[in-house]
Amino acid sequence: MEQAKFYDQEQADELVFYDITASSDNRAIVVDMVRQVAEQVFIPFTVGGGIRTLEDITEIIQGGADKISINTAGVEHPELITQGAESFGNQCIVLSIDAKRRESGDAWEVYIHGGRTPTGIDVIEWVQQGEALGAGEIVANSIDSDGTKDGYDIALTRAISEAVNIPVVASGGCGNLEHIHQVLTEGKAGAALGASIFHFREYSIQEVKTYLAERGVVVRT
Repeated sequence: MEQAKFYDQEQADELVFYDITASSDNRAIVVDMVRQVAEQVFIPFTVGGGIRTLEDITEIIQGGADKISINTAGVEHPELITQGAESFGNQCIVLSIDAKRRESGDAWEVYIHGGRTPTGIDVIEWVQQGEALGAGEIVANSIDSDGTKDGYDIALTRAISEAVNIPVVASGGCGNLEHIHQVLTEGKAGAALGASIFHFREYSIQEVKTYLAERGVVVRT
């Protein structure tokens, strides 16, 4: 709750909360936490992890989230994407993808259960299917880059961005300001998700926005 309030005051454009072990642990997301965070922030708030049914989606949205993010359940039950979009609008349904580069090096595979389980599904085919099913946004997380702080997977982000007509949020690997600039320009992402660089106060939201604006990237000020 303290972090959520801090980022709201820092003027982040959006807050994204992922309970990354909810699906692998086979448990529901903590709705009380969602309600408490929603009371603290006045920016869009996305919640994901352990969402399996339309009832789960309804509970999270009614709890105060602006969007819900589906990963594992979307792969296992694609109709859930459509049900959510028809009930709450495409803008509320985010398709989150954990992608890992195949050994061939020229494609990526979809993983579920918090990046633990390979599915055999091609990432590009899945994002296109997800858009057709009703997803209004994609969060593309690179398993190979996540936690490295060596930069986003530019090729992955660009390939997804070019394959769909909905916003793509890049995730995984952010280590500095230039990484963000690179994924928004070369990677063609609509937004960039950062975690540790903000959690540990290595950079502020305003530092990022100033850096991007000075390089011609349109940002909310």
